Amino acid sequence: MGRSIAGFKKHGYIDVEFIQVWSAMRLSSYTDYALRLLMYLAVRQEGLPTISEVAQVYGISKNHLMKVANDLGRGGYIETVRGRNGGLRLGRPAEQIRIGDVVRYTEEDMAIVDCMGALQDPPLCRLSPACNLRSALHEALQAFLAVLDDYSLADIVRHRRSMASMLGLPQPPVLHTLGQGAAKQES
Repeated sequence: MGRSIAGFKKHGYIDVEFIQVWSAMRLSSYTDYALRLLMYLAVRQEGLPTISEVAQVYGISKNHLMKVANDLGRGGYIETVRGRNGGLRLGRPAEQIRIGDVVRYTEEDMAIVDCMGALQDPPLCRLSPACNLRSALHEALQAFLAVLDDYSLADIVRHRRSMASMLGLPQPPVLHTLGQGAAKQES
């Protein structure tokens, strides 16, 4: 039987074990910073922001963000431009960056519980040979990633004007539809 946090709230009770496993699916700060950096670059389409600028806007460590930017650059998600007027930009269009791919790339260990890691001899848990928890959690993780695969970076920054305002950035141009999918930029 499928369960979700919403289902528990709807029925008015909480299963502590399920909530502990659910919260174990939390992404690392590293992945959080990677997603925030990508979002910033997608929202700020003009110019080349620096790591210092992004770190200041989000109130996060410049050193940590530098590591994230390096990694995202190696993965082709962003490009770094060196020199006096250098900075960062997306390495490909936001429509081509899948959130699930970014999460897989930046998360070192997607094992929700110890028994999901590499097979151990002897097993970490006495119940491993007969337990179905590992397969259930693997299935849940795959479902989680499948949902993220349905979203591109462009999807999550579709409210670009509101996000630009929240980040203290200049407003991006407004697109007006001219019919049949054609669009005109407003200056």
